[in-house]
Amino acid sequence: MSSNRHVVIIGNGIAGITCARQLRKLDEQVRITVISGESKYFFSRTALMYIFMGHMKFEHTQPYENWFWEKNRIELKEAWVKSIDFSAKNLLFQSGEKLAYDELVIATGSKPNMFGWPGEDLQGVQGLYSKQDLELMEENTKSGVQRAVIVGGGLIGIEMAEMLAYKNIPVTFLVREAGFWDNILPKEESELVSRHMREHHIDLRLNEELAEIISGPNARVRAIRTKSGEEIPCQFVGLTAGVTPSIDFLRNTELEVNRGVKVDFGFQTNIPHVFSIGDCAEFHEAPAADRKPVEQVWYTGRMHGETLGYILAGEKVTYQPGVWFNSAKFLDIEYQTYGTVPAKWDAESFQSFFWEHGGGKVAFRLLMDLEGKIVGVNNFGFRLRHEFFDQAIRGKWTGTKVISKLDKANFDPEFFEPYYIEIQKAFKSQFGGDVTVSKKTFIQKLFGASV
Repeated sequence: MSSNRHVVIIGNGIAGITCARQLRKLDEQVRITVISGESKYFFSRTALMYIFMGHMKFEHTQPYENWFWEKNRIELKEAWVKSIDFSAKNLLFQSGEKLAYDELVIATGSKPNMFGWPGEDLQGVQGLYSKQDLELMEENTKSGVQRAVIVGGGLIGIEMAEMLAYKNIPVTFLVREAGFWDNILPKEESELVSRHMREHHIDLRLNEELAEIISGPNARVRAIRTKSGEEIPCQFVGLTAGVTPSIDFLRNTELEVNRGVKVDFGFQTNIPHVFSIGDCAEFHEAPAADRKPVEQVWYTGRMHGETLGYILAGEKVTYQPGVWFNSAKFLDIEYQTYGTVPAKWDAESFQSFFWEHGGGKVAFRLLMDLEGKIVGVNNFGFRLRHEFFDQAIRGKWTGTKVISKLDKANFDPEFFEPYYIEIQKAFKSQFGGDVTVSKKTFIQKLFGASV
């Protein structure tokens, strides 16, 4: 590959930055420019809520010191791209400047969904995704907010609810489904999260939808009306009904787009030397049976970026999605999922084991096929090791084998009770088999000594 070529990456999220770093590791000569209008430096998007709550400053969310970029010869340009001339290989910025590229990577991420609700453009109504959204939320909740309404039951919504509750702003949460996040979570897990939210004084309204947002003085939100006809006074509305690829400036061009930028498993678009990764990319077909064509989680963005870094360096590789993994936090309950655990499954094809601690804050689900081999795991309230379940699912371990070795998955015994012992007992009661850890082994693990 030519040593003087110029790779330009639009977007400095986890996908774009991972791509830049991986490419630099493999090619010392290539010129790399990363463009972002949101912020000059890469930051951890998941930490935005902690800035709002005063636990961190924005600079604390930046994983790398400012000198890192110059040392690694990754040029950073803080600008918004207005349009792209694909034939001339030029970017036009909103400022009027231009920048030429040899290879282009589109990694523009997502933006909050807007469904054309009446009043969605009023002051005090917003989504939460970008640094600018955070700054707007700080301004919108500075004073005079007696109640907030959040629309849409997902991870961003519960994050926003926690942020508002921290500022002692009462929250009403509208979820159109019968359970919180019940298109993702099985019934028991959804009920655990719903119960936990209500215990934190969040007014959770299931089976309820937004009809309109009502204006008050100065074009600011005064209330919302639900589809059931109730009017709820509020001074802030969070629209968190999912996100969509941020590619408006690419529509009506020769680039093939649908919901996102269409790519193959090498992240190649229909235009030579133009690639797309992360939230804004859409595969022509799902990369695996349990995946969707648009993958919008942190760890898949990192994998996209790493894979494309190899490809741009001349390696003959394609995207290998691996075992699905995601993690999140429902207020103070940690959540992890590995492999495939759908909201509903066919009992004639799968068998499920579910255990919930008596306190109602800790739960574990193991989904197996009819041969007893692990398909996926949900975990709430304590941490388990990613590499353990990655190995178990890849190796098609039986549920009995997984449960018998569950002590080895315990992330941090000093901070978490040995829940695996209760899980093993419950699994043995339901499925039989020798899965329990001996008392001697448990004492050895607890005290780190031979007995």
